[in-house]
Amino acid sequence: MADTTTDIVEEDKKPSKMPLILGFVALLIGGGGGFYATFSGMILGPSEEVTAEAAQSAGDLPDIAFVEVDPIIVSMGSPSNGRHLQFRTQLEVPSQYAEDVTILLPRVIDVLNGYLRALEPQDVEGPSALTRLRAQMLRRVQIVVGTERINDLLIMEFVVN
Repeated sequence: MADTTTDIVEEDKKPSKMPLILGFVALLIGGGGGFYATFSGMILGPSEEVTAEAAQSAGDLPDIAFVEVDPIIVSMGSPSNGRHLQFRTQLEVPSQYAEDVTILLPRVIDVLNGYLRALEPQDVEGPSALTRLRAQMLRRVQIVVGTERINDLLIMEFVVN
C-alpha cells in the first residue's frame, strides 16, 4: 500500500515552466535591444566620414534634360473592339543633346506610334507588361536617335480604356 501512494505523489509533480518563460523573456529583450542598436546606428551604422561625403554629393544633380513627346492615342485590337491606349512619355537625355533629340521628335513619335499600334490587348495586361513595353520602346528610340543621346524613357501616362 505504501508503494502506491509514493507513485501517485511522483506522478503529480510536473517540471516547472519558469525557466522556459524566463528564457523567452530574455530572448525578447535581447532581440529588441539588438534591433534598437542596429536601427539607431550604434552597431553597424555608417561612420561620420561616409555621412559627410553623402551629404556633399547629394547636392550634385546629373546634367540631364527632359524632352516631352506629344501624347499618342492608338486603337487596341480590332476597330470594332473600341479599346484605346492613351500614352504620354518624356525622354531623359544629357542636356547637351536635348536640342538634337527635339529635332528628331517626329521620327521618335513615328517609331513609338508604329510599335504601340502593333500591340494586342493581352500585351498590356499583367504586372510586368509596362516594364517590358518600356524597355522595348527605349531600345527603339535609342536606335533612331542614338544610344548615347537617350538615357531613359519615362512613361508619364499609360491608360487603356
